[in-house]
Amino acid sequence: MKDFVSYQGNKSGGGMPGEWAEEAQKLSAAFHGKSEGDLMKAIFDRAAEGKRNGTLTNEQIDAFYAQFAPMLDGAKKKKLKKLVEQLKSM
Repeated sequence: MKDFVSYQGNKSGGGMPGEWAEEAQKLSAAFHGKSEGDLMKAIFDRAAEGKRNGTLTNEQIDAFYAQFAPMLDGAKKKKLKKLVEQLKSM
């Protein structure tokens, strides 16, 4: 996932598609050992850039949240939701 626009999510209804699983592993490796704050900042910075240049819509932000929120615990889900709300208000 080079940007939010290229993110397709899981449209197959079950399991992660091979390409997305591969991308998730790369992303995971890139952030291995980094803090949650570093990850949240990277998400925000990339999304904010997309919002500014008009390549990221609120619908795409919602789709990203819908895909990742179920994998998070309550506190992390709240943080991601707050980030989503900030991005959508830009």
